[in-house]
Amino acid sequence: MRAVFVALTVVLCASTGWSQQPDQSTKGAVIKGRAPVSEQVLQVKLPRAEEAELSNGVHLMVLEDHRAPAISFQLIIQGAGGYYDPPDLPGLADFTAALMREGTKSRTSQQIAEQLDTLAATVGVGTSMGSQVATVSGSSLTENFDQLLTLATDILLNPTFPEDEIARFKTRQRAGLIQQRSNPGFLAREMIARVLYGGHPAGRVSTTMPALERLGHADLVGFHRRTYIPDHAVIGVSGDITLADARKKFESALADWRKTGAARPTVSDPSDVAGSKVYLINRAGSVQTSLVVGSPGISRLSPDYDVLAVMNHIVGGGPTGRLFLNLREDKGYTYGASSGLSALRYRGSWQATTDVRSEVTGPALTELMAEIRRLRDERVPDREFRAAKRALVASFALDLESPGGILGDHITRWLYNLPVDYWDKYPDRIMAVTQEQVQAAARKYLDGSRLQIVAVGDGAKVAESLKAFGAVETYDTEGRKIGD
Repeated sequence: MRAVFVALTVVLCASTGWSQQPDQSTKGAVIKGRAPVSEQVLQVKLPRAEEAELSNGVHLMVLEDHRAPAISFQLIIQGAGGYYDPPDLPGLADFTAALMREGTKSRTSQQIAEQLDTLAATVGVGTSMGSQVATVSGSSLTENFDQLLTLATDILLNPTFPEDEIARFKTRQRAGLIQQRSNPGFLAREMIARVLYGGHPAGRVSTTMPALERLGHADLVGFHRRTYIPDHAVIGVSGDITLADARKKFESALADWRKTGAARPTVSDPSDVAGSKVYLINRAGSVQTSLVVGSPGISRLSPDYDVLAVMNHIVGGGPTGRLFLNLREDKGYTYGASSGLSALRYRGSWQATTDVRSEVTGPALTELMAEIRRLRDERVPDREFRAAKRALVASFALDLESPGGILGDHITRWLYNLPVDYWDKYPDRIMAVTQEQVQAAARKYLDGSRLQIVAVGDGAKVAESLKAFGAVETYDTEGRKIGD
């Protein structure tokens, strides 16, 4: 939730903080750790980032921290992420980001690598499928920051996408595309995205072999020219630097990066999902089944965001979550089970995941669905409910020990146009969530008619047991439907 790189792809995943406090039971299992959370932890006030706007319109946020002679920055460019891939070239945004470091008008990829090594610095460019942003990031010692910024600016503004580097990149990607089709976790992610998002950009989790083969130099140059623009971008800087110095350095470095007047990139919600169904990906010979149960979720700006954060923590919050306690601690079906809520500018999703032995696929799925049903049908016990909320706040407070984490919160707040005191009030908002709100949210968002089930495993072993959960559609590992 607080990682700057995914500032527009906010995901609430399972918390793993747990310690010693005996006996709180949930459906036959015992919670072996509920860490006491002091009242001081529940009172959080973020250090304020200082803010300014560069002459080209880029928003600048600086969080000073002079404890170490080092500076880090992240430039987040809205509209340059995988969400904006052309339909016939899924992965173009990722390809562009990956190849920007492989040569500029004045430096080869080897020269870039050597200079970074000399400076003991890092520079990266990245995005992901479905993300609305691309990020250029870097870090170095204070004494080397000017040289780092010069290099990073060259990568940002002057990539040449050399043909030989494109060829090498394609070779690596071909191998990766072949390998991922043997990965049950990838196959499950691919199918659940396809089911929950359909033809929406979020429904794509990977490029394709045809798209990779079509990719050419002109595609990369064109995407970079259209999307790597300063309009609606934000720079976050943390470390041994003041706002005045940062503003001076970035004004100088980005003097040639001119505002275009482009409108803010837009997003749209995916279509709703009609009816619950079971999707089996037949992976002959598998000794285990990868299970995902997913449901359409919310956007980051939904008024239900905090309520779903608490709900998700209760059901899938790591070693203290109900899924883990039931499927691993009580039943011994798996090494782990968790859930996550993705909340983006567009409607995201809620997903629960686990990997189980083939022979317990049916019983494990029965227990998983029972835990979801219990959230809908039963009021969460007082002690469990309060512990879950306090654990969420404690996890948030731990993130504030890192200047980068604090800055990430401020950038998220700016990107989503949240109130200035949004994070200051986060603990109070979480602690104010009620059991009635969580139960109502579970009934609304985890209704049985909305739940989609994906299973990746040996069809000969698990297909029959899956029929108890609804109509089953079977696919091969290439994503092709088998039979009618």
